[in-house]
Amino acid sequence: MKYYSTNKKAPMATLHEAVVKGLAGDRGLYMPERITQLPQSFFDEIDNFSFQDIAFRVAQAFFGEDIPDADLHHIVDDTLSFDCPVARVTDNIYSLELFHGPTLAFKDVGARFMARLLQYFIRQEGREQVNVLVATSGDTGSAVANGFLGVDGIHVYVLYPKGKVSKIQECQFTTLGQNITAVEVDGVFDDCQALVKSAFMDEELNRHMKLTSANSINVARFLPQAFYYFNAYARMKAMGKADQLVVCVPSGNFGNITAALFGHRMGLPIKRFIAANNANDIFFNYLATGKYEPKASKQTIANAMDVGDPSNFARIYDLYEGDHKRITSLISGATYSDDQIREAMKQCYADNSYILDPHGACGYRALSEQLQDGEYGVFCETAHPAKFKETVEAAIGAEVEIPERLAAFMKGEKQSVEMSKDFDSFKAYLMSK
Repeated sequence: MKYYSTNKKAPMATLHEAVVKGLAGDRGLYMPERITQLPQSFFDEIDNFSFQDIAFRVAQAFFGEDIPDADLHHIVDDTLSFDCPVARVTDNIYSLELFHGPTLAFKDVGARFMARLLQYFIRQEGREQVNVLVATSGDTGSAVANGFLGVDGIHVYVLYPKGKVSKIQECQFTTLGQNITAVEVDGVFDDCQALVKSAFMDEELNRHMKLTSANSINVARFLPQAFYYFNAYARMKAMGKADQLVVCVPSGNFGNITAALFGHRMGLPIKRFIAANNANDIFFNYLATGKYEPKASKQTIANAMDVGDPSNFARIYDLYEGDHKRITSLISGATYSDDQIREAMKQCYADNSYILDPHGACGYRALSEQLQDGEYGVFCETAHPAKFKETVEAAIGAEVEIPERLAAFMKGEKQSVEMSKDFDSFKAYLMSK
């Protein structure tokens, strides 16, 4: 399958080219030239399939033309060495728990898949070292770093905003060493993302080293995130609660909800979607006004959603041909202050004994406020609450136990390279490698 740029000014690319380049030459994001509709028989039987079997069928639709079934099966099975279960919160609201992977965050799925797909291409062609640049507002860095840790032929540079990720998140990518370098940028997430995009566009730097990205701008990162929406539907169908299903996605850079929308275009029977924002309300305002007006990001307690110019908006806009009416007919929005997020965590724990992280709290609150009679809702619990231990404990008035996997990261020694948000400085650093 070929991939085109959302800016429509770059040549079509193969899957291999799209994955390795990350960003098209015209600074657009790659999109598959078509979206394969899955047969009704698949959805009729989906509740009888395992997570891995469901994911393979979806992966086939995306990547089957380019990767033999046996290799694709191996990549999928190796990626999904953990479950993404659906847990009851109330009679009509369920949590899609995406924190059962190695770094206890939803990005484990996309990061692990991309690492294995990139390694497949490197081994296939005997390629020289590939350097992965990834900007993170929290969970992306840890997921990508751990997904690529020890993978031959790949070096990862994780760019993160100084003082704006949780201590546990920071430990998950600054203590690893080996082929992982943490770059601590004196700025906000948008500055980190701008450095990554500028690096891709710099001809001299790209002649010096092979670069790609593992942010959700990369098709191999965001598309596999569709897997768990199909799985959520299957699990809800098994409970007889898949009719009138509403999916709410806490949204920052919008890769996660974009993957869900791709699933919907493939035939996944979701009635509608809710994009839940923190105080960074750019998409919420777009839905209300039809005008997309990026802003500087605001720091919140739901830090992984602190994005003022969501990259994947371009994909959503392209997917629906810029038709605001089509977009708003399928997606509604919500936006919450830090105090409202704290209230949601407190209320959910008091009423249901279910502990939310700050991002999941946005999703839960949006469903609580917008779900209609006869509908069932699933929201993404995108990270384990222990990753935001102090914030969550202060909100719910109870202790949050730290899983052993997280505790192990806390014991490591921080290793990072301090960097200004100036691109020339970042370029000089990479040119020295």
